[in-house]
Amino acid sequence: GRAGDKVGFREFRAECRSYAQTQVSNQREEFKRMGVFGDWDNPYLTMNYQTEADIIRALGKIAESGHLVRGYKPVYWSVVGGSALAEAEVEYHDKTSFSIDVAYPAKDQAEVLAALGTDAGEGDVHVVIWTTTPWTLPSSLAISAGEDIDYVMAQIEHDGKPMRVLLAEELLPSFKERSGQESVEVLAHFKGAVLENKVFRHPFYDRDIPVLLGEHVTLDAGTGFVHTAPDHGMEDFVVCNKYGISTINPMDDGGVFRANVELFAGEHVYKVDPKVIEVTKEHGHLLSEGKLRHSYAHCWRTKTPLIYRATPQWFISMEKNGLKEQAMEAIQGVRWVPGWGQNRIEAMVGQSPDWCISRQRTWGTPITFVVHKETGELHPELPKIIEAVAKVVEQEGMDAWYDFDLSTVISDADQYEKTKDTLDVWFDSGVTHSAVLRKRPELGQYPADMYLEGSDQHRGWFQSSLKTAVAINGTAPYKQVLTHGFVVDEKGYKMSKSLGNGMEPQEVFNQFGADILRLWVASADYSGDMAFSRDILKRSADSYRRIRNTARFLVSNLNGFDPAENLVAPQDMLSLDRWAVDRALQVQTELNDLYDNYQFVQVVQKIHHFCALDMGGFYLDIIKDRQYTTQEDSLARRSAQTALYHVLQAMVRWMAPILSFTADELWAVIPGQTKETVFTEVWYGGLFAFDAGEELDADYWAMVQQAKDAVNKALEEARNDGAIGGALTAEVTLYCDTELKAALGRLGDELRFVTLTSGAVLADVNDAPASAVVTDLEGLKVLIEKSDHEKCARCWHQRPEVGTISEHPELCGRCVENVDGNGEQRQFA
Repeated sequence: GRAGDKVGFREFRAECRSYAQTQVSNQREEFKRMGVFGDWDNPYLTMNYQTEADIIRALGKIAESGHLVRGYKPVYWSVVGGSALAEAEVEYHDKTSFSIDVAYPAKDQAEVLAALGTDAGEGDVHVVIWTTTPWTLPSSLAISAGEDIDYVMAQIEHDGKPMRVLLAEELLPSFKERSGQESVEVLAHFKGAVLENKVFRHPFYDRDIPVLLGEHVTLDAGTGFVHTAPDHGMEDFVVCNKYGISTINPMDDGGVFRANVELFAGEHVYKVDPKVIEVTKEHGHLLSEGKLRHSYAHCWRTKTPLIYRATPQWFISMEKNGLKEQAMEAIQGVRWVPGWGQNRIEAMVGQSPDWCISRQRTWGTPITFVVHKETGELHPELPKIIEAVAKVVEQEGMDAWYDFDLSTVISDADQYEKTKDTLDVWFDSGVTHSAVLRKRPELGQYPADMYLEGSDQHRGWFQSSLKTAVAINGTAPYKQVLTHGFVVDEKGYKMSKSLGNGMEPQEVFNQFGADILRLWVASADYSGDMAFSRDILKRSADSYRRIRNTARFLVSNLNGFDPAENLVAPQDMLSLDRWAVDRALQVQTELNDLYDNYQFVQVVQKIHHFCALDMGGFYLDIIKDRQYTTQEDSLARRSAQTALYHVLQAMVRWMAPILSFTADELWAVIPGQTKETVFTEVWYGGLFAFDAGEELDADYWAMVQQAKDAVNKALEEARNDGAIGGALTAEVTLYCDTELKAALGRLGDELRFVTLTSGAVLADVNDAPASAVVTDLEGLKVLIEKSDHEKCARCWHQRPEVGTISEHPELCGRCVENVDGNGEQRQFA
């Protein structure tokens, strides 16, 4: 039940705390399963006693700094929740509202006509207003006009009688359409200024309605005149205040009209529109009636429509001590990712009204103010009171405030009373820079390196944190702010259970695993909304398998390798192996920059490209032969293993921020590992580049990679045509131009290991037969022929010497050397 009715306030707060703790526990387990790091045994929670106390202290500091005011102003009000709301607690949904045009008759017809300088036409003169909130008409106390707007007086007919109406010239056609007027004659033109302080009459009350001049009047829609109810709109409140018109407080906290409201006493705001329309019609002042589908403010908690309602509240003033100006200046010193985030928050802070921080709720951090019973002024010793309360709250929690005896800290307690409101939850989270960041030595700094949240937080957490930090410290609480979009389905629709297009995180974990979900997140462009579906996850799974399989190959080929014993010095390594390490260094340098700039999509692309093309499509293909055929402790094998070791040490670190579970698993099986976890490591420092002036450098091997790709394509075509079986059943002739022939010739007999064929020879491109395949690489044609030689039983190469060596008739010459001799010697590949 509601607190104070069927359940006591203390018991209600205890139940809220218990429920919140359950939700915290659920979230904690989901975060852990997702691989999110956190001090899970000691998280900061705004309901922790210490944090509640420090929130109260932060409130006291803002009060001391002079940014706090108490005011009676219209605020967003939830009639279901019975509380005020701040801008950050408002969300917008479509709503169908009544749309009506209402006539306000002139009190003194002659006076108004004299102001217009004409008595043309016939019938009484009326100002026409248009509204989509008929429930506000009982609170209508004035009409607002635009000082320099061009208005007209027009002749119409209403209920069979002539009527003269006043409205904006530009909006006359839309009024004519809404009201169904067949014939409208313009009688006069005038500026809004001529009607200032002219008096009209309420459409159904015995109430004078003056015309005010307001800057908020626009020609976007309606009639150019705005019915003005200071209880139900901030602009209405401001313009009425300027003219000395007060609010009337017509409804209670639940949105029900009070007993003194004529005609509508006891009616609820959600249900009263039809009755207001009917009463207006009975009085002969309803000129049009319709329905309008439009975006409307709703409560983020109850999902119900909000109203504006004037109530006494506590505000952080944006103007009083220059907070808005200071906040706008602080924004300039922050790095916003993506860059458009700066424009977004500047626009929001620039238009930000005073921040209503008080709520009429039972559960929440109390506003621990002490005010004079008669004047409402804060006690002059507020800082002392705040600290005394905070110390008790540290021990007992928020309930301590309601039991707190003021006479223990002030001598005039009988003249003062404690406030009953609670703080806006955005204030709670908005002062974590003070209640958490400065309080936890392990976090170690202010401001924070980064605040990270969804794009809706430009008007939520990012903004509340900025305002409170500037109010307390004069600076922004963060060095950087990163914003991400929201998850939508593959068609761009918002995900929800009702649409059947949502997926629970647990479902994803069970079907795909956390790392695939993490990979999808990193692969999506977070600067906008991110499409999500099972098919999209399956594509992420394919990318994941490529990366994981590359890592598995690296690990499996380090069997028997001890870096302490077997690591080959860079200068002694084969050129291709040096290339692999050099290429990894290039990638690591690029990744470092991408990570620094939060370009995670490109990080994933770089890692995937490295695994699929540089490693899987080139290097690993070539070294398989060396790994499996050369002697166990040979330079050829240890050189390749050294390269694999360096690449693996680098790659596991690249993966760790994204594929965290896989990296953790991988780290444990890397030979010679002495550190417990990859997550405390920095980039691998064992990578090295080619020496300056090295003949077979990165550019050289890039050219070789292009040649190999061209040969691979020709081999695939020959295989599809049935001319050969596997690549080792083929011998290839590369017909090259002079430059390419000289370059590839440096590899000598090892060219066949690069092309993965049993034989590879070079020839002049001009000697290429018609049967040679023209490749995509300029200056290269390729002839694929099936080998006539026997297959070596050990390496599967088809070589002419197989069958000619009596001791090993099934082996080729190099395999004999690897089995019985000093071992095959490799120089390049």
